Amino acid sequence: MIDFVKKTILAGVGATVVTADRVEAILQDLVKQGKITADESKEAAQKIVDEGRKEFENAEKELNKKFDDMLHKSPVVFRKDFENLEKRVAALEAQLAEATATKK
Repeated sequence: MIDFVKKTILAGVGATVVTADRVEAILQDLVKQGKITADESKEAAQKIVDEGRKEFENAEKELNKKFDDMLHKSPVVFRKDFENLEKRVAALEAQLAEATATKK
């Protein structure tokens, strides 16, 4: 499951890189054709990069939230919970041993 999620994220990042390269090429073509200026091209590229970054961050937050939800709903014991239970059992065993020793 984790491999699937990792591959999905990497595929998304790869698509973003390809898209960024493609956008840059399109903008350069528009500059060569005289339809936009070099400054407009830079401004458009920056806007596209900023919007892409925001979308990626939002997708990452949503993915993390869904992953956390899945983990909490699954029958998985978290290390912290396991360690807390170990401490409680050890304390109860110590109390039982002490109570048994006192009765003898």
